[in-house]
Amino acid sequence: MLNVHIRPHWEISVKGEPPLDMANLLGLLLSIQDTGSIAQAARSVKLSYRYAWGLLRAAEKLFGQQLLQTGRGRGTLLAPLAQKLVWADRRIAARLSPTLQSLASELEVELAHITAGTLRALRLDASHGFAVAALMDCIDRDTLPVDSRYRTSTDAVTALARRECDLAGFHIPIGRFEAPTAAWYLRWLDPDQHCLVRVAGREQGLITARGNPLGLQGLSDLARPGVRFVNRQAGSGTRMLLEMMLAADGPSPDMIDGFNSAEFTHSAVAAYIASGMADAGVGMRAAAAQFKLDFIPLLREHYYFALRRDAVDEPAMRQLLGMMRQPSYQRLVAALPGYDASGTGELVSIAEAFGLSACRHPRERL
Repeated sequence: MLNVHIRPHWEISVKGEPPLDMANLLGLLLSIQDTGSIAQAARSVKLSYRYAWGLLRAAEKLFGQQLLQTGRGRGTLLAPLAQKLVWADRRIAARLSPTLQSLASELEVELAHITAGTLRALRLDASHGFAVAALMDCIDRDTLPVDSRYRTSTDAVTALARRECDLAGFHIPIGRFEAPTAAWYLRWLDPDQHCLVRVAGREQGLITARGNPLGLQGLSDLARPGVRFVNRQAGSGTRMLLEMMLAADGPSPDMIDGFNSAEFTHSAVAAYIASGMADAGVGMRAAAAQFKLDFIPLLREHYYFALRRDAVDEPAMRQLLGMMRQPSYQRLVAALPGYDASGTGELVSIAEAFGLSACRHPRERL
C-alpha cells in the first residue's frame, strides 16, 4: 500500500516581492540551534555554505532584523526573531498534523482501491494521542489498510453509534469524575452492542512553561492575574474533563484568561506554551515532555477503543487486536512519558470497564 505524507509548508513575502520559502530556512535555523555553527548546520541540511549565508542574508533583509547572534566562546545562537520562527513552525505542525494525517489516510485508502483491489479499510476515529499515533506507525498498511481520522472523543463514539466507523477512541478519568464521564459516552455506547479494547493508561495534568516561572501548583492558580491559559477545543475529552474539575472545585471558567481559546491536540497546547504565548494548559505528560515543559499531575485515565461486538471476529479486527497485544507495540506505549501498557489490547465489556450501575441508567440517544 502506498504511504502518503502531507506536511505543512509556509512562505513569507512583503510588498509584492517574491516569497521566501521557509522550508530551507527553518531547517538551517534548527541545525544552527543544535550545532552552534553555520558551517556545520549547512552541511547537516545539505546546503552549500555560500547558499546558507545567502539564505540567511535574504531573510534578514526581508525581516529587517538579525536572525543570529555570535559571541566569544558561545558559538552562533538564534536571535529572538529566529527563535520565534522556529516555534511558529512547531506550533503549525502540532496544530495541523492530525488533520493532515487524516487526509493522508483517506488518500492512501483511495489509492489502494485503484491500485490494489477493493479490500475495505478498517475505519478508526479517535481523539489524538501518542499511543494511537504509535499504533498507526506500527501498522503495515499493505496487509491491514486503516482509514484513520482524528476527531474529538464525542465525535468518535457518535460515529461508531451511526456505524460510520469501526473503532472509536475515547478516554475516561480514574476516580471521582469517572462516573459522569462514562455516563456521557453511554448516550451513544450500548453495552449490548459494543465492547471496549484497552489502549493505554495515561496521565493528565497542568502543563506549564519550563521551570514553572509563575510557581503554579494547580487549577486554582489559573485565576491569578497575569496567568495566560490555553484550552482544548469544545467537545474534546480533555476540555470536558477540565470543565468537570472546575465545576467541582473552582475556579469559575470566566476567571481564567484564555479559557475560551481552542487548540486541537495536546501537542498544540504544549507548543503554544513553549513558544511563550501562554503560561499553562491541561494536557498529557507526554506532550509536556515533547517540548521539555514542566508538568503538574492531576489524574490518570484509561484510553479505550470502542467497537461493535459483532466486529470482534472479523479478520481485519483480529489482526489489529493482535498487533496491539504484541510486546513490541506495548513497549512503545510503556516508553511514552506518563503512559502505561497494562492490559493493552485486552477486550473488556462496558460493564467491566465502567461498572454495572453505569450500564443500568437509560441512555439518551442523539
